[in-house]
Amino acid sequence: MQKTENSKPLLIIKSVYNSLTKTEQKVANYVMEHHKEAVYSSVTDLAESVGVGETTVLRFCRKLGYRGFQEFKLSVAQNLMEVDEHVYGKIDENDSVDVITKKIANQNISSINDTVALFQESVLEAAVEKINRANKILFFGVGSSGMTALDGKHRLMRLGYNTEHVSDSHIMSMTASLLGEEDLVIAISSSGSTKDVVDAVKIAKDNKAYVICITNQARSPITKYADLIFLAANKESPFEGGIFSSKIAQLVLLDVLATNAALKNKEQASKAIKNTAESVLDKLY
Repeated sequence: MQKTENSKPLLIIKSVYNSLTKTEQKVANYVMEHHKEAVYSSVTDLAESVGVGETTVLRFCRKLGYRGFQEFKLSVAQNLMEVDEHVYGKIDENDSVDVITKKIANQNISSINDTVALFQESVLEAAVEKINRANKILFFGVGSSGMTALDGKHRLMRLGYNTEHVSDSHIMSMTASLLGEEDLVIAISSSGSTKDVVDAVKIAKDNKAYVICITNQARSPITKYADLIFLAANKESPFEGGIFSSKIAQLVLLDVLATNAALKNKEQASKAIKNTAESVLDKLY
């Protein structure tokens, strides 16, 4: 089906409903009844909620004229909410600067607290052990998550770890193909559905590398290939990609990982901090 730029997805669903298969109709029924939840779901979440396979969800989206699930979600969000609700959350355009500032601060504080509440000590301990035993630690991520991955690379590098950051999709896949069981991948994807990152992580797993993922979606394609999963509590709608509350939650997770790893490896960390600090002394006034 060919959709127009201004097509309303719920109307499209109704118009093609009778031509859908029985399993695709189950997806349609769920989306029409729970469209707000669908906007915040990963393809895995939606598939499990409906009781169908991910391929059924993707086939359903394509039958409506969308290239994939993310484009479908974007269209649903665009037609269900006012644009200012997407972009600004509960902030009102009539709020004063002081009120806006406090609301944003509270959103970020809530994101951090919710992320900490999701922490599992056993998972953290296992991750720290892998970080301290890894031959090489590679940070994978693209877009905004790629920038967060770069922050993670810099943090561990300053603590003396052998780290690398990759955000180009081709180089990510090629790098993953050269890894081995002594290597560690820390993959960051808010949606957990970024194809470039998921594909590279799968290649890394096929080559016996250990994978830790940081994501906002507990059930998403990337988690299928992760040995350990860390959840950033804040979920993004399609109109909120790259919002800072999501990034702040990811940075907190990286900071907790790095700090705990360094505390278990004090001699290396202390020496590295001293050496890296001294190396840039002539760069400062």
